[in-house]
Amino acid sequence: MTSVVSSSIRTIRIGSRKSQLALVQTHWVQEQLQKRFPEISFEVHTMATQGDKILDVALAKIGDKGLFTKELELGMLDREIDFAVHSLKDLPTRLPEGLALATVTERENPADALVVHEKHKDKQIDTLPEGAVIGTSSLRRLAQLRYHFPHLSFKDVRGNLNTRMSKLDAGEYDALILAVAGLERLGMSDRIHQVLPKEISLHAVGQGALGIECRADDVELISLLKAIEHPETRDRCLAERAFLRDLEGGCQVPIGVNTEINGNTLILTGIVASVDGKKLVKDTVSGETQDAEQLGTELAQKVREQGAQEILNEIFAQIQRNS
Repeated sequence: MTSVVSSSIRTIRIGSRKSQLALVQTHWVQEQLQKRFPEISFEVHTMATQGDKILDVALAKIGDKGLFTKELELGMLDREIDFAVHSLKDLPTRLPEGLALATVTERENPADALVVHEKHKDKQIDTLPEGAVIGTSSLRRLAQLRYHFPHLSFKDVRGNLNTRMSKLDAGEYDALILAVAGLERLGMSDRIHQVLPKEISLHAVGQGALGIECRADDVELISLLKAIEHPETRDRCLAERAFLRDLEGGCQVPIGVNTEINGNTLILTGIVASVDGKKLVKDTVSGETQDAEQLGTELAQKVREQGAQEILNEIFAQIQRNS
């Protein structure tokens, strides 16, 4: 068993995507660790992932097996970097052999936000005019909004946050649906027109949290990374990831969640929807936080029994036909 940290090695290499948001998040982790371990040097190494390179195709059509993580994971396995910082929602629920989710940081607001063109500044999501064009690259958001607002139109939007905002302001879209956490981390809170309530849009699994992945056998590094873990966020996200994993979902499947912790009780709500928004199955489970993953599995079974499996089978069959 090897370790990155020793008396002779004083540098730990952090892997990050090159996007502005990824770097903001990675530098935050670097800063937190540097404050706690001043005797160690933390260096950021950037890599471009497949998801960063393909910007003219909808995410759901590319596939989601490590879309934003594969290159970073190879870097860890090849020992080019020691750990990687991910938006947890981008990290697949099944990791490559030899790697582990070491730490989950404190979650920012996981909700979705409505960002509108200037001409709609007096509107909310439920008062936008019929046919208003909403930009989103998420099937989860798309399915839920189609279910609640079938009179709206939807159009895929890719690119970094600044690119998406430019398209909105140029009038290509009437509104965008984006993550509150990403907007806040990039100092764009002023563009949040409305935070969508969970009754309209359950968020993505892991949304708002950062996941730190490293080699599974690096016990000393994992112990070091635990210094910035947030236990409540970890428990919430473990439940969410178990729910997604048991349904074998990803960015190609409209699956949304919401978690709350009251004392030692974790409450997990989840939905599975058809892409056209015409079918939606939703349920809730609760139990002790120590049983977080078991609760995710339990909820997956409950929604399956209520019709989610039929929805999933249709989606997987469509993916198979398109592949």
